[in-house]
Amino acid sequence: MILKLDHIYKDYVQGRLVVPALRDVSLHVDAGEYVAIMGPSGSGKSTLMNIIGCLDRPTSGSYILSGQDVLRCDEKDMADLRLNNLGFVFQNFQLLPRQSALENVALPLIYAGVRKKERVERAENALRMVGLGDRMNFKPTQLSGGQKQRVAIARAMVNRPKILLADEPTGALDSRSSRQLMELFERLNSQGVTIVMITHAPEIAAYARRVVDIFDGMISERT
Repeated sequence: MILKLDHIYKDYVQGRLVVPALRDVSLHVDAGEYVAIMGPSGSGKSTLMNIIGCLDRPTSGSYILSGQDVLRCDEKDMADLRLNNLGFVFQNFQLLPRQSALENVALPLIYAGVRKKERVERAENALRMVGLGDRMNFKPTQLSGGQKQRVAIARAMVNRPKILLADEPTGALDSRSSRQLMELFERLNSQGVTIVMITHAPEIAAYARRVVDIFDGMISERT
């Protein structure tokens, strides 16, 4: 099991008011799974993704990621966990506008201490993997929305993470680009990549092999 959340609670304090965002969430994901977490706005899915992505800590509960107890990690250990285990794909791409596609993809490798020659080779390979071998030197302003998201996926995959986390990855795309992106996710999953995807769209969740619903901070598995 690559990801194990047990009895996760997350509360936010607003003045004297305690607002529960997650309530007794347990989620186990095996290596190689493709899981969609589906829920409406305000359901707690982004809070859950932030905890899975080691970007936030729960109020209580247990989280084991790749055999490590996340809640016992300090900030440096959390950063190392993210770098070595997780790749992130966001709705709005989050690319550096003045950098080329190649430079954007190579960025995580700089933080990982990879030498320049290997950084370039791995970034080039990642861009070819997502079908952008002919767009390596293009800047984000020269790319379509679907191409920008492919760059973001290449960046997420370049450090060979164990889990790809996608937060509403088709939210800024048209239907054709969304379909192409989901086909790319299916191909990555068939190659052994574990995918956890947040979405509010049933037609996007349908691409996953397992769907978990979240509503009012509580999850339920579909049978």
